Amino acid sequence: MKTASQRLAAILVAAVFIAAGAGFSHAADFTMKIGFVTINDQNQQWANWYKEAVEKGSNGRIEVQIFPASQLGPVPRQIEGVQLGTIEAVLLPADFFVGLDPRYGVFSIPGLFKDMKNAAAAIADPALNKEILDLGENKGMVGITAFVYSAADYFGKDPIRKLDDFKGKKFRINATPAERERMRVLGATAVPLPTNEVVPSLQRGAIDGTQSAIALFVNFKYSDLGKVLTQTDDTMLVPIAVVSKAWLDKLPPELQKLVIDEGRKLQGRVQARSFEVVDEMRKKWINAGGEIVTLPAADQARLTEILKPVGAEVTKSNPALNTFYNLSLIHISQGIVR
Repeated sequence: MKTASQRLAAILVAAVFIAAGAGFSHAADFTMKIGFVTINDQNQQWANWYKEAVEKGSNGRIEVQIFPASQLGPVPRQIEGVQLGTIEAVLLPADFFVGLDPRYGVFSIPGLFKDMKNAAAAIADPALNKEILDLGENKGMVGITAFVYSAADYFGKDPIRKLDDFKGKKFRINATPAERERMRVLGATAVPLPTNEVVPSLQRGAIDGTQSAIALFVNFKYSDLGKVLTQTDDTMLVPIAVVSKAWLDKLPPELQKLVIDEGRKLQGRVQARSFEVVDEMRKKWINAGGEIVTLPAADQARLTEILKPVGAEVTKSNPALNTFYNLSLIHISQGIVR
């Protein structure tokens, strides 16, 4: 006769086998890795919501795995992985795709939008939204979400308090023509760098500053290097989530539709969250001893004036790029944006 402890051990062993069997019977048919370069922000919130929606909607047939903070590698490798189908999805600033199609660089053109609210309304307009999500179609990428992350503020180890403070400085950029031209007219030198190399480059003096979102400045502890952010609202950051067409084509039709639809449903929700995160991050920056400044009124007006020709200048030699730029301007100027 078995002792009580033996009976308990038998029950536990049986429970393990039952749990294992249940796990195998419910194993996902497909895995979807999502990569992005940020962490603890609206991008990660989008990924969490998307994971919940896709796994629930697919009844567990798709397992979504989330990889923030460049865990899937540098940005070029992530984009290459999406094209090849080894990475199923990425959520990255539009600027990062400019090597595949220069039209992605339109969103880094300064002065394109009045402010974040203005940009969010334009990106959400159905006609323009479709154009944005379709940009990567012939590059093996299916767009599923686009929204406005925040305005891009300036950070300098030596604070940028007036327009002339840009002169002679080396500023990190994402390598779009619009960013290069912006730094040129500001009297600064543009230095293309991936996100994960910016802080080390600032620490060793390879660059003097950068322009980015306040969430990055907070989450990557830029306050250890400097305390002043300069808000000009001249440029907005627009992330785009794309899914690998090579991977998508392997899914049955109903799951293909689910993957696309759930991403597009989330656009309004993540945009609302994005506004909240910007407010939260501003408070965190200030609570950490930071300061957010604006340029003197005369300098801000001068900045607007010298940046105004950048869009026409960087798009004039590329008909497709110029058409997309003008389309964006039309959507913004003809009453779509309030």
